Amino acid sequence: MAHEESTEIPIGSMVPLTGAIADDGIAFRNGAIIAIEEINASGGILGRKLHPYFVDTGPQNAASVIAAANMLIHRHKVHAIINGYNIGPQNAEYEPIADAGIIYIHQNTLLQHHDTISSDRERYFGCFMGDPADYWYGQGFIKFISWLRDTRQWTPRNERLAIISGSKPYSIVIARAIEKIAHMFGWQVVCGPRIVQTPTTSWQEALAEVRAADPAVIANTHFYAGDLAHFQMQFLENPINALIYLQYGAMHDSFVRLAGAASEGAIVGTVVGLLPDAIGQAFEERYRARFRDDSTARIAGQVHAAMHHYAIAAALAGGTAPPGGHQQNRVVAARLRSTIYRSVIGSVNYDSNQAATSYPNSTNDPSLGLPHLFFQIQGRDLRHTAIAPHPYDVAPFRIPPWFR
Repeated sequence: MAHEESTEIPIGSMVPLTGAIADDGIAFRNGAIIAIEEINASGGILGRKLHPYFVDTGPQNAASVIAAANMLIHRHKVHAIINGYNIGPQNAEYEPIADAGIIYIHQNTLLQHHDTISSDRERYFGCFMGDPADYWYGQGFIKFISWLRDTRQWTPRNERLAIISGSKPYSIVIARAIEKIAHMFGWQVVCGPRIVQTPTTSWQEALAEVRAADPAVIANTHFYAGDLAHFQMQFLENPINALIYLQYGAMHDSFVRLAGAASEGAIVGTVVGLLPDAIGQAFEERYRARFRDDSTARIAGQVHAAMHHYAIAAALAGGTAPPGGHQQNRVVAARLRSTIYRSVIGSVNYDSNQAATSYPNSTNDPSLGLPHLFFQIQGRDLRHTAIAPHPYDVAPFRIPPWFR
């Protein structure tokens, strides 16, 4: 894209293009690119086209993400920063963004976002989390396995549950949420949360403890695709009759490529994922036609949705504003809060803390929230198949092939 300083609107994106989760970063970048191309083809925002700037946040620590935010704000004068997740900073990047008074939409999936927003709504008016908080992963997972049990799609051989967590706060919050609610639905946590220092490809020690506890369900709340593939393969070296739940990262095509046939039967959950409906499938086809690489459309959809939502809100607000344009960007933020956007990932509907509402965790209306999707990897083609929640399920749950 040619850059015309006087007419184009600069949009920033902080993405991990290197490091352990580069698979995510590449998908995030591609999702932003295809959204911007679509927006520009439709006339941009009130006639002004968008120009993207990407900064690598490989380590995903506070230093790298704050530096990226400052570069986008001070060098490129971006009107908004829109990207996937950067887990490590724990909201530290909110400070330079709030100082600049621009819009920031991310997918960090952190309960801490709610705390930051509620601490000073005036200062953080422009900070939005385009997906529900990590806490909902834990609650939604317990409700999901209980639904499988109660509808007799699966009969657990006991009520025992094992939890393995990565060492990131995100993973630990989810593991603790599972632990907190499990007993309310008749489950007994017999192992864990067992926190494993991550990233890692060695899960043997944790798996030995899990096997000794003899659970009917094993949940791993770590989220690096490659690490989870090694976990799945090492579990199958000596499997037990237990459901395997893997957190988010197993959504990647790279998980299936690495784990191969071992991935069949695994369950994957995400509170932000591409819908298996006509809108989602059409996006996946456009994505694959545009990017003939190994990145995953199921991951790219979240940034694609955020970019389109921003463009709609900015147009309704009468335009965008650069750093320092607090007054106009407050109008854009108000339009983001009041405008529900039906995207390729579902309905983005911001709650009072400027985080996306979760269906069915915090609303019973699928038109008012992003679905907490559960996929099972099924069939010879090892396809991620949506099995919950209704109405987004496309196939029933299958007993995993490792069950004896």
